Amino acid sequence: MQESILVGVVDTPASRRAVEWAAHRANERLSRVELLSVVGGAIGTVGEGAVVAEAISLTHTLLEREAERVRAHGVKADTVVSRGDPVEELISASMVFDLLVIGSDFRGDHAGARSIHHGIRVAAGAHCPVVVVPDIDLAGRRGVIVGVDGSAVSGKLIDFGAAEAARTGDPLTVVNTWVTVPLPLNMSAYPADYLSGMQKVTEEALTDSLAGIPRLYPGLEVHRVVERGYAATVINRLARDARLTVIGSHGRGAIARFLLGSTSQEVLSSPSTVTVLVR
Repeated sequence: MQESILVGVVDTPASRRAVEWAAHRANERLSRVELLSVVGGAIGTVGEGAVVAEAISLTHTLLEREAERVRAHGVKADTVVSRGDPVEELISASMVFDLLVIGSDFRGDHAGARSIHHGIRVAAGAHCPVVVVPDIDLAGRRGVIVGVDGSAVSGKLIDFGAAEAARTGDPLTVVNTWVTVPLPLNMSAYPADYLSGMQKVTEEALTDSLAGIPRLYPGLEVHRVVERGYAATVINRLARDARLTVIGSHGRGAIARFLLGSTSQEVLSSPSTVTVLVR
């Protein structure tokens, strides 16, 4: 079945990389692409009409320029300019697409928290998997990293990551981490059997999660990583050399859907590679 891809477009380097990423994927999978840009809602201020009209005109020009880049890959591309809140418009539009692609709005470690809010809010609220593309040159990178935690969504993450790795010929690395309970004040160190037990239990859980992959993808190169530490730290470290990272959202229900787990939020706050959020 043909895949449908929605790309949220703004005039930034990361957004241009997102368009290019979507175009390559669409060419490989015979997907259809729609480029969407949102002009902020009006509030009725005197003289606002001319400003909004000019913004809409410039946005149409931007979209047509980006659409031509997509079409250069032999992919059909439609363009839409909408009005309103960009986050709400992208979330609403995602209901009828298989994949939403956006550029990361992370602008460096010292840019402040405001620079990451929109992308995280879109990823948390969207109705389909969201691909967040940073302004990073991925030339020469290989590998798909999947972060799991044994929850119900972990199976979906592995399925998505394995399918991507098999399609592109990349190795698949599945990561699970563990952390200790706080050390009681009257203890100077953790018992060795406690630490080894945590490692063993986590390794066994990961093995169980991957049980069906060799049968589904017999030629796929699969690596397992089980470490003590925080998941986001380990995932981001491995992702520095990878082509793609796959993480999950635990959101459920009308309100919970807009909340990401701490790991996903931290990874998306400063992505080391193209990152897919699967719910």
